[in-house]
Amino acid sequence: MPAYRYKKFERRLFLSIVSFFGRGFMLVGRALGAAVSLGRQRFTVMFIPHSERRIFNFHINVFSLVFALGLVALMVVGFFALSTHFTGTQQLLAAQSQNWETAQANLETLREEIAELQKAAKTFQGTLNSTLGVVGINIPERPLTTGAQGDLSSFLGLSEVEAGQIKELHDVQTLTTFLNNLNAPLSEIKNVLAAQKDLLVDIPTLWPVKGVRGRVTSLFGPTLHPFSGQWYIHKGIDIAFGYNVPIVATARGKIVTIDYEPMGFGNYVVIRHKYGFYTKYAHLQRVMVTRGQEVQQGEVIGTMGNTGLSTGPHIHYEVRIGSEVVDPAKYLNISSAGTNVWE
Repeated sequence: MPAYRYKKFERRLFLSIVSFFGRGFMLVGRALGAAVSLGRQRFTVMFIPHSERRIFNFHINVFSLVFALGLVALMVVGFFALSTHFTGTQQLLAAQSQNWETAQANLETLREEIAELQKAAKTFQGTLNSTLGVVGINIPERPLTTGAQGDLSSFLGLSEVEAGQIKELHDVQTLTTFLNNLNAPLSEIKNVLAAQKDLLVDIPTLWPVKGVRGRVTSLFGPTLHPFSGQWYIHKGIDIAFGYNVPIVATARGKIVTIDYEPMGFGNYVVIRHKYGFYTKYAHLQRVMVTRGQEVQQGEVIGTMGNTGLSTGPHIHYEVRIGSEVVDPAKYLNISSAGTNVWE
């Protein structure tokens, strides 16, 4: 009995499902049929002129009308899309054209600057060659020449401008090569100057009074003695300023003499330098070095004073080569960079 009821319930459920889907398919079929019927309906479109001419009319169904409207809508959308794209392209082209004009202007400016740089490089090369000749350095000359149109057609052995390479880039490359080739002669000049600097440290070229110019009261050579009034050979120069002004070694050397002459130089110091040079510093108020001490150029050795036979605070400065007394001005002018230290 329970099995019979289950089978009966199962049959009713199956019939209900079949009936439901059957009604659904029937409704869908009716809807499609109604749509097809509606689509097949025909309309007559008439164009009636305001004259005696023939009336123009044509027939169209709903399907054709919907298709035509869709096609028109698609064309309108496509037209607006193309218009927008065209407008954007026009704006992009305008911007690119402006950028191109700016680039052209910048290129012209670059050309002018490169031309000026070429002139400056040529002038510098001439000055460098002159300087090398003065210091005695012989470097093979590599001329900086310009082509018919002002560009560098032959520069330090370089080849002509390669195909497809802009002239400005070639000019910059040749100038870069020129600057790189300056390293060798400039290094030679550096070595010469370094050697000259070492030489100037070992010969008496520094002004003996530190920090002040002072006043040269007596030059090297024949002069009247301040006490006797007689002519005599003054073997150095006298520089006056004031008490306790620092006095420095005019070159690197060794202290060989420290002495005192009450009726002569008073407190004085003698320094021996390389190449046979000796320097004497007399009438010192105070001596600040010891005999045998090594001193550097510019090192303080004492202070200006009025000791010995003197008319006021000053420094008597002598230069000797071996036993021969020479004019200190010849060597002090070396370190004065061309200025007149005696004014």
